[in-house]
Amino acid sequence: MIISLIVAMDQSRGIGNKGKVLWRLSTDLRRFKALTLGHHVIMGRKTHQSIGRALPGRVNLVVSRNINYKASGCLLVASLDIALETARLAGEEETFIIGGASIYAQALPVAQRIYLTLVHTTLPADVFFPSFDANKWKTIIHEEVPASEKDQFAYTYFMMEHIKL
Repeated sequence: MIISLIVAMDQSRGIGNKGKVLWRLSTDLRRFKALTLGHHVIMGRKTHQSIGRALPGRVNLVVSRNINYKASGCLLVASLDIALETARLAGEEETFIIGGASIYAQALPVAQRIYLTLVHTTLPADVFFPSFDANKWKTIIHEEVPASEKDQFAYTYFMMEHIKL
């Protein structure tokens, strides 16, 4: 099973502020949906709360130590390891880690792929994607997307695969 991180971050690695996404990028949201539809998505409790619902057409796994947390339409699991094993046992070919910062940090050492949207701005943020060594990742796809009426900011989309040493 391929473990993939999918993230949009600004030039300072900011991914959120006060429980909200920092921008509106319709083109990128469509790509996110197309990539994750029919797959397992793994998120932390705070990310689930910021989304406010289960993402349709996907198996939503919410990682939380709070066993009383209610996540309608989602499977609640106690750790990232349990979430990954749940997806693997279900026969998943590629599972997507969709946030937040803590889950990304835990998953980064075992991830084989990163779908990265680098937004060409820096905005106030209180949640950040963890730093990583870009030299350990090979860019497979590189696409420049200009700002438009649908996309608030220009961005660069990358698909990167971990270089096996």
